[in-house]
Amino acid sequence: MSCHRYDLPASRRHFLQTAGCGFGSVALAALLGEQAAAAPVRAPHRPAQAKNVIFLFMEGGPSHLDTFDYKPLLNKLAGQPLPASFGQPLTAAGEGKSPLLGCKRTWQQRGQGGLWISDWFTETARHADDLAVIRSCASSGINHAGGVCSMNTGSIFGGRPSLGAWASYGLGTDNQNLPAFVVIKDSEGTVVNGVRNWGSGFMPAVYQGVEFNSDGTPIKYLDNPKDVDRQRQRDRLDFLGELNRNFNATRTTNTELDARIRSFELAYQMQAEAPSAVDLSKESAATKKLYGMDQKETATFGRNCLLARRLVENGVRFVQLYSGAGSKWDSHKEIESNHTKLCHSVDKPIAGLLTDLKSRGLLEETLVIWGGEFGRTPMSEQGDGRDHNPTGFTMWMAGGGVKGGQTYGATDDLGLFAVEDRLHVHDLHATIMYLLGIDHTQLVYNHKGRPERIDQNEGHPYRKLLGDSAIV
Repeated sequence: MSCHRYDLPASRRHFLQTAGCGFGSVALAALLGEQAAAAPVRAPHRPAQAKNVIFLFMEGGPSHLDTFDYKPLLNKLAGQPLPASFGQPLTAAGEGKSPLLGCKRTWQQRGQGGLWISDWFTETARHADDLAVIRSCASSGINHAGGVCSMNTGSIFGGRPSLGAWASYGLGTDNQNLPAFVVIKDSEGTVVNGVRNWGSGFMPAVYQGVEFNSDGTPIKYLDNPKDVDRQRQRDRLDFLGELNRNFNATRTTNTELDARIRSFELAYQMQAEAPSAVDLSKESAATKKLYGMDQKETATFGRNCLLARRLVENGVRFVQLYSGAGSKWDSHKEIESNHTKLCHSVDKPIAGLLTDLKSRGLLEETLVIWGGEFGRTPMSEQGDGRDHNPTGFTMWMAGGGVKGGQTYGATDDLGLFAVEDRLHVHDLHATIMYLLGIDHTQLVYNHKGRPERIDQNEGHPYRKLLGDSAIV
C-alpha cells in the first residue's frame, strides 16, 4: 500500500468545487499570488521623511576615534595610562591598564558645518553637508556576537526580528516582484551570527531578508532550466502551490511553509523583473567609475552600492550592505593596516552612492546609514590595536529627511563614553522607524500573548536629526 495519496475527484462538478468553485478562481489565484509574493504595502503612521533605507554595515567595529570623532587630547596623552577619573572600563579582550593609543590620522574640517573627518574618508568628506554624524551611540553588546545581534535586532540574544524585518512588517514593499528586504555581503565570509542578523525572529518568515550574491549573478538560479518556458514554469508552480496549500490548510501555525509558498511565487515574479533590476551592464562607464568599479580595491563594495541604488530605485524597502563580512573591521592589533585597507575599499563607493542618489533625486527619500556594531577604545591593545567599545561610538546618517552638516551628541574627551544625548541602539531603531513614518510604539507584533516592539519598550526617536530642539 502506497503511503502517498492524492484523491481524484468523483465528478467534473467535484473537480470544479475542489479547484476553488470554478475556473474564475484561477485568475483570482494569480492576483492573490502576486500580492502574497512579498510583504503587503501598509500606510505609515505619519508623514515619512524616508521611503527606503540603505544600511552600510562595517562588520567588526570601525574606530570612531580615527574616522569621525576627533579627539586632540588622545594624542597629547598617548602612551600614558587612562586617567583614573575614567575608572576601569570593561573591555572584551580584558587587557587591563593599557596605555592610550594616539591617532595617526590627518584631520580636516569639512563642509559648511565644519565636520571633523579624517583622511581615511576623504571621498565621503565631500558630502559633509549631507552627513548627520551621531557621536554618542551605545550598545549592550561588548563582543561581536552580542554587538552585531544588538545592532540588527535590538537584543544581544538571537531570536528577535531584525530591523529590516520590522521595516518590511511595518510598510511592506512598493514592488511585489522583488523582496522588501535584501542583504548583500562583500565576500563569502560569514557575518557573525549568520542569517539571524536579517531573520524575522518570531514574525512570519516572509519578512526576513533575502541574501543576494556579492559577485557574478546577484540572484542564483534566476533563469529557467533549458527547454522550460515561462508557461511551463507557471504550470509547475501552480500545481506545487496547490499541493502545498492543501498540506498547509491544517497547519496554519507553520509560517515557514507559508513563507516557502510565497517565496516560490516571488521567485517566479523575480524571473521576469529581477534581471532588469540587477543588470549593471545597463549602467554607463562613468557611473561605474563613480562607484569605484574600475579599481580592484573598491570594485566589490562599489558594485554592491550601485546594486543597492538600483534596488531602492525599483521599490525595495530595505537594503543592507556588509563590509568586512567575517568581522574584518575588528582591529585588536595593527589598526593602521587594517583600517587603511578597509576604509579605502568603501570610501569611494559610499561617496559614489551619495552622489548618485542625490543626482537622481533619491537621497531625499532614501535614508543612508553608516556604522558597525560598536567603536574602538582609546586604550591600546597589543601595542598597535584598539579593543571593542560599545559605550560611546559614531554612526552617521544621510538623506531621508535628516539635517546634515552637523554632529549630534558627544563622547568624553577621549572618546570612551557617550556623555551628551546618549543614543542606545533602541533609540537608533526608534529613530529609523520615525524617519520611515512609523510610530514604533504602534508597530506591535503579538507573540505568545505578549505585545512586542522593535525597541523592547525602551527607545525614543531622536528628533534633533530633523532639526527639532528636543529628544522625544
